[in-house]
Amino acid sequence: MSWQITEEEVGDRIEKMRRRRPRFIDDRITMAHGAGGKASRALVEGLILPLYDNETLDQLGDAAPLQVGGVRMALTTDAFVVRPIVFPGGTIGELAVNGTVNDLAVSGARPAAMSAALILEEGLTAESLQEQVRAMAGAAERAGVAVTAGDTKVVERGRCDSMYIVTTGIGVIEHDVVLAPTQVRPGDKVLVSGTIGDHGVAILLARGELDIEADVRSDTQSLWPLVDAMISACGAGLHCMRDATRGGVATVLNEIALAAEVGVIIAEDRVPMLPEVIGAGEILGIDPLFVANEGKLVAFVAPEAADAALAAMQSHPAGAKASIIGEVREEPPGRVLSKTAFGGHRMIDMLVGDPLPRIC
Repeated sequence: MSWQITEEEVGDRIEKMRRRRPRFIDDRITMAHGAGGKASRALVEGLILPLYDNETLDQLGDAAPLQVGGVRMALTTDAFVVRPIVFPGGTIGELAVNGTVNDLAVSGARPAAMSAALILEEGLTAESLQEQVRAMAGAAERAGVAVTAGDTKVVERGRCDSMYIVTTGIGVIEHDVVLAPTQVRPGDKVLVSGTIGDHGVAILLARGELDIEADVRSDTQSLWPLVDAMISACGAGLHCMRDATRGGVATVLNEIALAAEVGVIIAEDRVPMLPEVIGAGEILGIDPLFVANEGKLVAFVAPEAADAALAAMQSHPAGAKASIIGEVREEPPGRVLSKTAFGGHRMIDMLVGDPLPRIC
């Protein structure tokens, strides 16, 4: 007796496996589990979420929606373990504030307040600590958010790379626009707010892991003013936004495609990248689409609102190099494809881990 499986049946089985909640089968935690890719997804969805009975957690957004006394709010928490703590274009202190603010912003919430817990390594100089606290205060002032609570712990020498920062942020949702993957529809345009991969490459340069000379600076910055302008320009035409940090733009696109059960098609030549970032990617064999950003967002916008969204982005310094990079289609559901310069298409899947660990 013989049997034959068709290509279509193979595709269907692969799709079912991709949509299934991942199982966590590893015996130990590895660096890949903290990288924002498939391994991170397996850790969170396969091990952590099943231990809670919480629909809000299951949404896995950048911030959780809350309602307190009739006021709509968003809550987010994050940890920052970047090495080194000072890098071209920023510091861990600035990163902690901007990263927290941006998770609130792309959820449509105006940042209001945040807390910060400092985990310090024994032997850290008082001057370095003062520098980072000053950097946090400056970033908070620029972002219009108040640091209202905190904590400090010290661990033994060698147990921490100078310092780690853990934050929680809360913001107020002042509009009626619903921003979620469930709002994404075929025909929507995909926009990115500027050049991608800058932060990850800046960290590599600071570590001395690239034998090249390039002036690439981290893009760490607050995105709320940009988001505020987009909401004002597009209203309900703005369907979903994500902060493209760990795993980069590619991971964001895959997460939205899977959650919305749509296909996403982008054009490689429309994705803005610095020549230095492209060069670094070629040297390392890394696609900049997978490299982390700390001041860029990906937006899904109704086709009739796309031009207004792009104009609003480009009118702001944080979105001066914004571009429409693709669109949403019905097929292939849950997949991301990139149109190459040669006219063909390649699939952009989520990586298992991240080739650039500890960059945020």
